[in-house]
Amino acid sequence: MNTELYIARRLLKGKKNKQNYSRPIVNIAVAGIALGLIVMIIAVSVLTGFKQEISNKVSGFGSHIQVTNYDSSSSYETQPITENQDWLDEVRKLDHVTHIQRYITKAGIIKTESCLEGVMLKGVDTDFDWSFFKTYLTEGDIPHITDSATYNDVLISENLARRLKLNTGDDLRMYFIQDPPRMRKFEISGIYNTQLEELDKVFIFVDIKHLRKLNNWDENQISGFEILIDDFDYLFETDMAVTRIVGNNYSPDLESLRVKNITAQYPQIFDWLNLQDTNMWVILILMVVVAGFNMVSGLLIIILERTNMIGILKSMGTTNFSIRKVFLYHAGFLISRGLLWGNLLGIGLCLLQQQFGLIKLDPESYYVSMVPINLNVLHLLVLNAATMLVTILMLIVPSMLVTRISPSDAIKFK
Repeated sequence: MNTELYIARRLLKGKKNKQNYSRPIVNIAVAGIALGLIVMIIAVSVLTGFKQEISNKVSGFGSHIQVTNYDSSSSYETQPITENQDWLDEVRKLDHVTHIQRYITKAGIIKTESCLEGVMLKGVDTDFDWSFFKTYLTEGDIPHITDSATYNDVLISENLARRLKLNTGDDLRMYFIQDPPRMRKFEISGIYNTQLEELDKVFIFVDIKHLRKLNNWDENQISGFEILIDDFDYLFETDMAVTRIVGNNYSPDLESLRVKNITAQYPQIFDWLNLQDTNMWVILILMVVVAGFNMVSGLLIIILERTNMIGILKSMGTTNFSIRKVFLYHAGFLISRGLLWGNLLGIGLCLLQQQFGLIKLDPESYYVSMVPINLNVLHLLVLNAATMLVTILMLIVPSMLVTRISPSDAIKFK
């Protein structure tokens, strides 16, 4: 039988005694553990949820990985590549790659009676994955695109429609600065709102065949390929794999190709998101340290209150190490109680926010209308394990107070 564990359990049950003066202090320490874990769960869930939400929105506009002509500049006027590439089948077989689609981008100007707006048209084909924009569609329908006929349907953002005072079904006149200048008339088939204002106010989606004609390109020429993956955590791993396959590849027309992932395309957004990691680590470290010091004070009070017991155990030949184990086991039980309440309340609050969106945000500042939540089982397990481990380690030094207690003095004190 584990004698130290048995004594620790008896001490825990003895806490119900009203004459136990350490009880309020220990309860405060347990509450500190619970409160610290609640804050940590909320912080990790909110920050990872925020990063996940924004990353998914940005990737919805530009996919995860793009393959373009190496000679294309950073503007939206790109150099063409052929859509018949030998490496496509090999890339499709990569782990985490779910879809590859073709696209063309071109800058244009929208002119109405009262407004003038510069925008970027993104020409998409029948292979375009509309699932992201269907989620954020607020009015109308997704543009109708087929292999045969060319349709004038376009999808614009709610932000752009509001500024231009346009609705679904209205005509949209767009001008293109080229030699010679050209004008095209489109019809708004749908309006979307992702709340990512920086991109919403720019992107318009149109049939890819329009942009081929405007660029005077052949039927097999495009701006590039977009590669979608199933897990953003594998972005850089997949990017390196695609680069190995495509990076040094020359197309049949001797076009040098370049691979670029979404974080490189929009560094300002992802750098801002990465800064949130620093905030999260600061919160986690502070909460663990505060919880640990609360528990240290509680353990010291328990040891001082149990001086008589320590003296009796020492007089019976119990070693200092065994007595320290008793109090560390006892502290472990108390920490577990705090972690239990912390998990119940922390997860409960996150689920309430996830289901009902109680806390709202300004989309213009945060790109989301409510606080996003990402409850991950692995994150919860790591938080609990790390809190328990760090707190127990912080208690090792205070537990050495046991070695300074003399059996004779302790019994005499009684």
